[in-house]
Amino acid sequence: MKYRIEQKYIITEDKAVYLQYKLQHLMQYDTHAVDGSYRIRSLYFDDYRDSFLQQNEEGNDFRRKFRIRTYDNRQETIHLEIKKKERGYTSKSKERLTLEECNLIINQRGWRPDKEAGEVKKQLYTLMQLQRLRPVQIVEYERIPFVESNGNVRITIDKHITGSSETEAFWEEILPAVPVLPTGCHILEVKYDEFIPDELKKILDEVYLQKTAFSKYYYARKNPHLC
Repeated sequence: MKYRIEQKYIITEDKAVYLQYKLQHLMQYDTHAVDGSYRIRSLYFDDYRDSFLQQNEEGNDFRRKFRIRTYDNRQETIHLEIKKKERGYTSKSKERLTLEECNLIINQRGWRPDKEAGEVKKQLYTLMQLQRLRPVQIVEYERIPFVESNGNVRITIDKHITGSSETEAFWEEILPAVPVLPTGCHILEVKYDEFIPDELKKILDEVYLQKTAFSKYYYARKNPHLC
């Protein structure tokens, strides 16, 4: 796993508009973004003790999350991911799931990885057996993604973040969900390997930003108002 620096900020609508205007002249939109954005829907897992939720609540130095992720609700591209955070750095590994595999996992219908499965699937399966890991929360939002090869920088603005505990509704076009943040509040994420180019850093410095340890999964389950 390659670890990267990840910084998060809660921003208001006016700052989101300003940053999008500035960044589109310095960075490229992610090639997967149609008309500059796409919709992400993630299904998060936790065990019978809610261990991953507690890791967030206690601010543990080492944290991890398992999730199934889709883009624009497309069933042909489904990823199983494990995201780890350690000493302020993050890493992510992912593997493709078939629709059949995904539905077996969601409905807890005896899914078992095949012999050629990768480590992410094997880890998920092991925890499902030993710690009763199961789907517990859906998080959905619109992402405006910018990328820059110099420094391997990725800056995203995540808007309209909602959460739902109706995990079996994962493939529904309209998800029964509630907002995670008040209207007009969004999440800015800045990810990079070692440095941010000066011109990008200058843009970010122009906007007063207050760093946060915001976790979409945690706040979708707790649902406090932060902005």
